[in-house]
Amino acid sequence: MVSETESQAAGLSLAGEHNAQEAATNSGQGVNHTSDGKLYNGVTAMEDNKDTSTQDVFDVKIQLPGGDLVDIQVSSKELVQEIIQVLMEHEDSCHRTCFSLQFEGNVLDNFSELKAVEGLKEGSILKVVEEPYTIREARIHIRHFRDLLKSLDLTDAYNGVDCSSLSFMNIISEGDIGDCLCLESNGNGKKKKRSSADQGLEAIDCSPPEYILPGSTERPLQPLQPISCDNKPLQCLKSMIMSGWNPPPGNRKMHGDLMYLNVITMEDHHINITASNRGFYINQSTAELFNPKPSTPSHLCHSLIELLNQVSPAFKKNFSALQKRRIHQNPLERIATPYQVYSWVAPSTSHIIDCVRAEDAYNSRLGYEEHIPGQTRDWNEELQTTRELPQALPTEQQLRQRATFKINSDFVGASTRGAMAVIDGNVMAINPGEETKMQMFIWNNIFFSFGFDVRDHYKDLGGDHAAHIAANHDLNGVQAYSDLDIEELYFLGTVVLDYRGYRVTAQSIIPGILDRKEDQSVVYGSIDFGKMVSSSVKYLTLLQKSCKPLRIMRHTVLNEKDEEVMLCSSVECKGIVGNDGRHYILDLLRTFPPDMNFFPLKEKEAFKKDCSHRFPKSYRHKLCNLRPELIDSFYQHKFAQFMKLVMEKTKDGDSQQNNGIAHESQENDGKMEADIVREACREVGSVLEYTFDIRFNPDICSTVVKVPESQKAVNQLQRQLLSEASAFLLNVQIPTFIKGCLTHSIVPMDGKSLTEALHSHGINIRYLGSIAETIDQVEEREPLDHVYRIVIMEIITRLAKQILRNYLQGIEMSALSAAVCHFLNCFLSSYPNPVAHLPPDELMSRRRKGKKKVRPLENGDSTAWTSMSPADLWKQICDKARDSFDFTFPCDSVDQLVEKFNLQKVTLLREFCKKTGIQVLLREYNFESRHKPALTEEDILNMFPVVKHIHIKAKEANELVNKAQISMQQGCLNQAAVLLNEALVHFNSAYGAVHPEIAVCLRLLARVKFILGDIAEALDNQQKAVIMTERTLGYDHTNTIQDYVLLSLYCFTSGQLPVALKLLYRARYLLLLVTGEDHPSMATLDSNIGVVLQAVLECDLSLRFLEKALETNKKYFGNKSLDVALSHHLIALAHTSKAEFRAAMQQEKETYTIYKALLGDFHEHTKESSAFLKHVTQQAVNLQRTMNEIYKNGSLTTLPHVQIVPPGIDTLLQQLNIINGIIRINVSKNDKEKANETNDNKNTDEKNDNEKSNEASADSTSGEPEQEAALQEQQKGETSEQNPEDPEEPKEHDETS
Repeated sequence: MVSETESQAAGLSLAGEHNAQEAATNSGQGVNHTSDGKLYNGVTAMEDNKDTSTQDVFDVKIQLPGGDLVDIQVSSKELVQEIIQVLMEHEDSCHRTCFSLQFEGNVLDNFSELKAVEGLKEGSILKVVEEPYTIREARIHIRHFRDLLKSLDLTDAYNGVDCSSLSFMNIISEGDIGDCLCLESNGNGKKKKRSSADQGLEAIDCSPPEYILPGSTERPLQPLQPISCDNKPLQCLKSMIMSGWNPPPGNRKMHGDLMYLNVITMEDHHINITASNRGFYINQSTAELFNPKPSTPSHLCHSLIELLNQVSPAFKKNFSALQKRRIHQNPLERIATPYQVYSWVAPSTSHIIDCVRAEDAYNSRLGYEEHIPGQTRDWNEELQTTRELPQALPTEQQLRQRATFKINSDFVGASTRGAMAVIDGNVMAINPGEETKMQMFIWNNIFFSFGFDVRDHYKDLGGDHAAHIAANHDLNGVQAYSDLDIEELYFLGTVVLDYRGYRVTAQSIIPGILDRKEDQSVVYGSIDFGKMVSSSVKYLTLLQKSCKPLRIMRHTVLNEKDEEVMLCSSVECKGIVGNDGRHYILDLLRTFPPDMNFFPLKEKEAFKKDCSHRFPKSYRHKLCNLRPELIDSFYQHKFAQFMKLVMEKTKDGDSQQNNGIAHESQENDGKMEADIVREACREVGSVLEYTFDIRFNPDICSTVVKVPESQKAVNQLQRQLLSEASAFLLNVQIPTFIKGCLTHSIVPMDGKSLTEALHSHGINIRYLGSIAETIDQVEEREPLDHVYRIVIMEIITRLAKQILRNYLQGIEMSALSAAVCHFLNCFLSSYPNPVAHLPPDELMSRRRKGKKKVRPLENGDSTAWTSMSPADLWKQICDKARDSFDFTFPCDSVDQLVEKFNLQKVTLLREFCKKTGIQVLLREYNFESRHKPALTEEDILNMFPVVKHIHIKAKEANELVNKAQISMQQGCLNQAAVLLNEALVHFNSAYGAVHPEIAVCLRLLARVKFILGDIAEALDNQQKAVIMTERTLGYDHTNTIQDYVLLSLYCFTSGQLPVALKLLYRARYLLLLVTGEDHPSMATLDSNIGVVLQAVLECDLSLRFLEKALETNKKYFGNKSLDVALSHHLIALAHTSKAEFRAAMQQEKETYTIYKALLGDFHEHTKESSAFLKHVTQQAVNLQRTMNEIYKNGSLTTLPHVQIVPPGIDTLLQQLNIINGIIRINVSKNDKEKANETNDNKNTDEKNDNEKSNEASADSTSGEPEQEAALQEQQKGETSEQNPEDPEEPKEHDETS
């Protein structure tokens, strides 16, 4: 009997391999079926894979205790536990948790596959049998009951608990997309379409809010989290709490009593409920009198919902309505995300009584893991056991990936809760006698330590600065070794968290490490940065496997006895053999080589080409490492040099032989080739003499490590190679990044996307000052304005975060909101003299009379923060900018900076809150007021941890996605769709139903389906992608903006024009908030909005957006670019719709001129533009003649008629496809796809590749899809003010034909 909810899978303890497999099979399942009983894997319907697994899928009937039957489609590979999960989500059986499944009288094992059940086949009946409760089962039932009541409540998402997160897509679209798809799938699309289309286009409200319009400077926050009109939570109970009569006395235990509950119904009835092993019933106890006997009439029910349905009519009514809303909700909105996502703003919510939340806070989660009363999880054993699972077969690989990912996500969640408990003072230190900064903690078998320089360990490397960054470098090292997945080499589970100004490292515990001294434990590496070094043959054998992929050079150092010791890592990397016999490595902070640009050298080795960058230079710590992406790029760069040298030398040798200078035997020819390779290896700095191989010594810059004399020459070459790598970063990678920004192949929108773009080029954040300086020196800097602005924002918010970190360490808990509010006012408010508000004096005095305070960690005056002023903060920011980034702000205050660089304070607030974990109240803030501060204490709602952890990757699934992208580029779209569907199955197996990589895969699949003409599938997949991106990355993430634009395109194609506009308005609002209006991505968005507005005949409004897009395109792409030509053409179309032919003619002339200059006279686009220009010119002439005739004699004679025909939907769709880089391709009957080009840009702002994409779009006009033709008919009918023909009828007819 198993009755776990989906979150309960976290409670499996891995004592060995069998348990690991169980954890894998029960991990991340979430909701695997839809509420109607059809199998749903959270990503794509099982129907997508019918071709490959039809024989494995069949229908079974589930007989509920009341006799009702539920039909469910299952797979033979499914577990019985997954069916139990389905029934706990199904509308008819969601109130049951404590039951077993029986088939022909036999109880099914929950962790067995259905194919193992003898006789189970199509139409078989599985019986649900109610089982007796235990205390554990009763607690699980109450928790599940609470989850059902709160299934539509967003409070947990706002508070960042239980992996809840926010999604607003269905609120933005008002559910229209889902309703449309649902009705289409039921064959009822006809009625739906008619009911909306009958209103006519004039009934569609297309006008956006004022703050969306071009030129608006208003940036409200309230629309960021829209609330649906029917989203008010339905209250089923006033309260449900644990009774004060708990636990049951001994005599009542003997009668089966497990616990007691107090419930207040909506009718204000106070009832006391007994949870017994037979079920739930109302007893006769009151607040003053204990009487456990059943009340009369007695109702014994197996679930709380059945009992409350009988005693409270209001509960029955409201719970039924809640269920109806819940089953209409997309399952992806309910499934827990693998990692917690926090919201930086939240509305004011009421705090209600919640017994489960209270129990979690005060009992289980402080000392134990949930759902395992009296137990803690051995995280290290679980993490290592999953890595030891077999992976010879594909099924074993999937099982191992699933277990590894699930255990890692559980560990991250537990580490986050533990770190917050440590900082909040709820955990006792294991060394309480030490200074607070030096204290260490163990909670739930996880070891916690602070990011401070304790015992002067980092004294020579930068003190606390070095200790702070070392935790991050260590995590990067763990990620590198995790990706390599070397057998028998183990590393610790590691999570790095920043919370309330403290950096905490959470690690799993090596068995036996706490029973030994550190110097006795380490068998490899050094505990003092290289003074005493040891090595081990076993460790050398294991680490040798990592040397080639990580480019680490095997090197020799001297120990304290001047004996040579061989190492395959940095000296700081420690090897410890645990009591479990496993070989662990830890302290991987120097996995990657040092950055010579930040190591001033005694000897004159400055780079000749880098004097403009003023490198090398000192930094605040000496742990500056190169990124792995740079190492890979540099390796490729050197390999290209090597091949070029070999080819040149070989060519020279051949020419000498041909000239008769040298005529050697074949043996000598081979010798000459070897000499050529050896010489090329020497010139490029290869560590091997006869083979190209670039590796780095991570200890090359250590001042403590002693090197044998025989190695000094090699080390000098290593130093030179590292200098080349550092120079490569300055002279190649940074200019490449700038060039990518100029050509718009890289278009950052905010600090996070800028950071990701820099890291992908191997550029560290400490080079932001150099990037700003390089952009400043570009002659035509205007196209880089958006990048420069984001760089400035990133510098200032990162520096403010550093200052806040030190600022918060001296603050006691009662003053936290006041201190954060004061800091934000000093940082962003224009109010010149913000005053800090201390807690009330009487509270302060009472506290002082009490015991010695545990916090703050920082010794010093806990009220020093009150003296900060805006001028002091700005001075600190400027000082740190010079120290950290070698950058000088040309301003005297934040206000001047905002004005000079056209920054937005609301954007700065968003960036700062996301970096620091601050959550503020969702309201409008007046930062410009000079009469009162922008924020008050009540505006600071919460502080969340900023969590960094390793990412477990589904390698097979990612390989399939890469293959699919190659297939798309080759035009093999059906093959790409098959590969992407297969990748989705792998992703779902490894990650569960919700993950950012699944969203990427769904986005690609939607694009492929759209190009193939399957609009319904494209809409379905893109809708899932939007929800998943919102929930896993954030509702205001840059990827969310991109997904909204793509979804709007697919909605437009399916005829849902109002929904398409809503989605585009949402995308524009988010982009305005994230980066402002002056951004190249805004041109793409405005062009989309303008075209859709043309489709609904809002031409004046359309022109406002299109003219803004033209202005933006001219600034960022140049006056004579193809983007500007397209903007002119779109404006010409809009003018044509208004019969303003002269204006249209002027715009189209610009288009024609650009096409002629860039593409030539004979290009298809030039010809099309010429033909359109002739048509518009003729219409302008005809119109002028008509007007002249009217003015002359007041009547018309036989003059040519002026044709005023708005562009058809097919024409507008073609323009949208060009704007968004998607070309529609018709599929022939023999199913051979022929694509001229598919452009898989990852950002909405990335344009199609100029000439090629325009050529493809021109060629694609030869055959219009049948759906577009139907939509064109609809458009013509609407413009002639007639009831439109149902567009679904021809669409369905065409699809079937």
